[in-house]
Amino acid sequence: MSADHLRHSVNQYLEELPQPVQIRLYESPATCLAIYRLLPQLAKFFMMSMVFNENFILLRDLDRWVKSNGKLQFQEAIKSLKSLHLITPKKNENGALMIGLNSTFRESFKNALTGGQVNNSFGVVIESDSIAMDILNEYSSSKWETILHFMVGTPMASIPSANVLNLLKNSRLMEETESTAEFKITNEGFQFLLQEANAQIWTLLLQYLKMAESFQMDPVDILNFIFMLGALEVGKAYSTKELSDTQQNMLKDMRDYGLVFQKNADAQVFYPTNLAIMLTSDNKNIHRTASNALDSVVQKNKEGAATESAGTMGDDLDDVALQGQPIQDGALIVETNFKLYSYSNSPLQIAILSLFVHLKSRFANMVTGQITRESIRTALTNGITAEQIIAYLETHAHPQMRRLAEENLEKKLELDPNTKDTLQILPPTVVDQIRLWQLELDRVICYDGSLYSDFENSTEFNLLSKYAQDIGVLLWKDDKKRKFFVSKEGNSQVLDYAKRKLNKK
Repeated sequence: MSADHLRHSVNQYLEELPQPVQIRLYESPATCLAIYRLLPQLAKFFMMSMVFNENFILLRDLDRWVKSNGKLQFQEAIKSLKSLHLITPKKNENGALMIGLNSTFRESFKNALTGGQVNNSFGVVIESDSIAMDILNEYSSSKWETILHFMVGTPMASIPSANVLNLLKNSRLMEETESTAEFKITNEGFQFLLQEANAQIWTLLLQYLKMAESFQMDPVDILNFIFMLGALEVGKAYSTKELSDTQQNMLKDMRDYGLVFQKNADAQVFYPTNLAIMLTSDNKNIHRTASNALDSVVQKNKEGAATESAGTMGDDLDDVALQGQPIQDGALIVETNFKLYSYSNSPLQIAILSLFVHLKSRFANMVTGQITRESIRTALTNGITAEQIIAYLETHAHPQMRRLAEENLEKKLELDPNTKDTLQILPPTVVDQIRLWQLELDRVICYDGSLYSDFENSTEFNLLSKYAQDIGVLLWKDDKKRKFFVSKEGNSQVLDYAKRKLNKK
């Protein structure tokens, strides 16, 4: 799931909420701040221009701020603001369309920006009960990796809680076999495993919201708590006394996902983890990986910024890994001969690699394998796309591969400052071949239907095949072999016609 797709999924859920529910959401400053972060960039700009202005603004004035090649983004920004009822339209005396910011959202968002009356929207800190970051990181990693290990089928001493299993089943990431009651990963589950951690968390939370509605739980309380978690500070303790009954009941589920930590179930405080702070982080921060970091550095160099030293670059990559990748995976090396080396002894990393790599050897801190046509086709038939595989390999590429890619791009920029080449971390031959293997599979299209054969003579064959073609249900025919194939929907019509014309069953 890309950054745009993730943001779209969350916004789509918010847009589908009834307007009274949306207005109640806007009473929380923390929620308003989170929703602002999920908006498109141009919509954010319009919001900031209106938050301290209580007067209505002519829509054509906003349109004048946008370049001619940005009209599509302008329309998308206005559409997203309207869908969330963040703006109110009206016409002035001349009939010109004007818009104003939702008054409830304006006051809450203004308080969030200025530190005004936030009404415990950002939690109540208990200063004396802070906790070590190492404990929180270990706890969140353990909880989250337990879920992922269970999905890939790694033998484990403990399995996720019943609530988590129910969530995986309802979200169609796993299915339960009726005969053995065992859980089996689905096509959607394979795709889920290759997503980034924050996209995975939101996938589960959106399903959690849908299930909560069936239990008559207040979606406003649930969303406010989720958005609040994203605004809290890791390592600090927060009181549970100010939480609603729904939010206190949510604590158990959030513990199962690794989003919050409590010393015991009856504790009066909770601690947000590093997974929780990714929920409402800005788009660029949540999805910022090491490869994206290098891309931005190269772009700065292209624009004339000072080139950073290799040591500074390494520090930048380490900082990025800590901020955007709380659960670390091993570094990958991919060669032009399709051989792959993963410097990792993590069972989870190895299990995920086995989804699209033919693993050959395993050592104390490394596994080796080969990217083959069969391994990629197996992944493709399980619902994993070529772009997801490529993105996964790029995200987990060894730092040396990234540095080499950066050096090559810098050389190209020196020769041609206007070059449109981008950072190529993986060998182009590997990337192109993975995409070609997907195209091979895409050539075959499956249809449900019926095959007609064993005709006594060509007259019968021509009569029925022509009828099937005339009504638009014929998908394939072979005149020499006297066979043809019709769609599932049109099969009954062809059978009825055959009974009438040929007097056969």
